[in-house]
Amino acid sequence: MIPQSNTTHRPNIRTQNDGFSLPELLVVMLIIGVLAAIAIPAFLSTTTKANDAQAKELVRNAQTTAETFALEHGGSYANLSPKELAAVEPTIVIAAGKHQAWLSEATGHTSEYSLTATATDEDEYTITRAANGSVSRTCHSPKLKTGCSGAENSSW
Repeated sequence: MIPQSNTTHRPNIRTQNDGFSLPELLVVMLIIGVLAAIAIPAFLSTTTKANDAQAKELVRNAQTTAETFALEHGGSYANLSPKELAAVEPTIVIAAGKHQAWLSEATGHTSEYSLTATATDEDEYTITRAANGSVSRTCHSPKLKTGCSGAENSSW
C-alpha cells in the first residue's frame, strides 16, 4: 500500500486565462502605431499619384486628338484649342473641376502645338510638339513644389 501524504493539494491560483497584461497590450499598441505611421503616408501619396496619372492620361489623349485634328485640317495645327479638341473627342474635359483633371491649355500653329492638363492638385503636365516633329513632356508643380518627381519642374 502506498502511504498518503498529509499535504493538501492546492489548486493552481491561475487556472484560466484572465486576459492580457498591461505590458502585452502596450506592445501591441506600439506595433500598431508603427505600422500606421508607415502605411498612412503611403496611402496619401497613392492618391496624389492617381491624380497625376489622370492628368497624364488626359494630356496624352489630347495629343492623339491633336494629331487627328491636324489630319482633318490639312496637316495644320492652327486654330487648335481645348474646345476644338473636345469637339473631336468628347471625353476630353475642358472645364476645371475639383475631382478630375482638365485640359487647361491647347495652342497650335502650322506645324507645332502645346497641350497642358492640370491635375486636381494643380500640377501641370504639358506635351509640346516642335516644328521638326520632336515631342517633349514637362511637368510643373506650382502649388506643391514637389509634385514633379520630387521637384517643382521636371520631364515625364
